[in-house]
Amino acid sequence: MIILNNDLSKIIEDVVRDVLKTEKTDELNLKVAKKLAAIIEDKAAEIGVKAVVAIADAGARPILVECMDDSYIASYDIALNKAYTSVSLKMSTKELSMLSQPGQPLYGIQFTNDGQIVIFGGGQPLKINGKIVGGLGVSGGSEEQDTFLAQYGKEAFDKFIN
Repeated sequence: MIILNNDLSKIIEDVVRDVLKTEKTDELNLKVAKKLAAIIEDKAAEIGVKAVVAIADAGARPILVECMDDSYIASYDIALNKAYTSVSLKMSTKELSMLSQPGQPLYGIQFTNDGQIVIFGGGQPLKINGKIVGGLGVSGGSEEQDTFLAQYGKEAFDKFIN
């Protein structure tokens, strides 16, 4: 039997979704973070990105950081800071990128919080029942790829948690 990458990715997502549905939780914990990171890493490999995935709790403290083989060293801090930004400002880093341009209300915000604020895509807040429980940061590809992977991760999280 031949399994294509898309089929394998779908199989993995279905298995993770089924496992997590039986574990309804109102918190983001290490077990959930590991499963979410695996889903994102599979999709990153599928599109040719060597990503770093960071997941933080509601206080923006890291729960998990995973680096795919041969990912950029700089992506570690960038992914962590994208997760931090998404939790601390309660929005995606892509959304923040629009609000932080010259002439916009949050112009210059990236210079606050000891430089931890990231103003380009790849970060998403994670919610359970409408409440922010953590943040997701992805780094390693282009801004478009990081944004796609973070959105993909957020949607996967929403499917198996909410």
